[in-house]
Amino acid sequence: MFLINPFYIVSGLGVGFLVGLTGVGGGSLMTPLLVFLFGFTPTTAVGTDLLFAAITKMGGVWVHHGQHRSVNWKVVGLLGSGSIPMALATIFVLKQVESKAAITGVITHSLGVALILTALALAFRNRLMKASLESDSHHAGRFDRWQVPATILTGMILGVLVTLSSIGAGALGTVALVFLYPRMPTVSIVGTDLAHAIPLTAVAGLGHLHMGNVDGQLLLSLLIGSLPGIWLGSHLSARVPEYVLRPALASMLLLIGVKFVW
Repeated sequence: MFLINPFYIVSGLGVGFLVGLTGVGGGSLMTPLLVFLFGFTPTTAVGTDLLFAAITKMGGVWVHHGQHRSVNWKVVGLLGSGSIPMALATIFVLKQVESKAAITGVITHSLGVALILTALALAFRNRLMKASLESDSHHAGRFDRWQVPATILTGMILGVLVTLSSIGAGALGTVALVFLYPRMPTVSIVGTDLAHAIPLTAVAGLGHLHMGNVDGQLLLSLLIGSLPGIWLGSHLSARVPEYVLRPALASMLLLIGVKFVW
């Protein structure tokens, strides 16, 4: 029997609100919060957040596929063909490591690296999008030859990074898609990235569940708080200047990432 913790519900509400407000992946915000504020081990924070992400992203994909028809399932399949096997391989390797301290160390450093990369992707996302579109207009079809293997390779990298840190499927995946598919509409990039994140986080999360790295009480409490938080943040997002919010959020994630690494 799970007991609902009001502090976890409030945390889920706050993170959900920020996710809806900024579009930043919940793992970038939730995992550090669980580690630094509530004192969970990085392994438990990552495992719980992976299942949390898989469940909360389902609603987003339903909107993108059911209402907007904006999911490119071919690209989802290419990403998944790289990410899912690597997620399973990463879980297998982690299970072979007998030292919990060693696993915690690897996950902690992976968290730091993922947060730093996410902060950079967040800070320079608009510039990268603009540069990619300008380059594509001068060199039409520059990725046609390498799109398929590059997309699979991107999936492989995300598979390892997300399994180790629960971070990367959102911000990093979006930036990679913008770079590889500059002519894909933004709504399709977001929908495709969301659709790929669900099986990836679900497989990685179930692997961590099998390893005993998921806190059921925490997961349920976070879900109760996050759903209304995402709804509220999404409705207020148009009223908050992006040029103010993104740099502040990127700076915060960068500082937290550096703290994890060092």
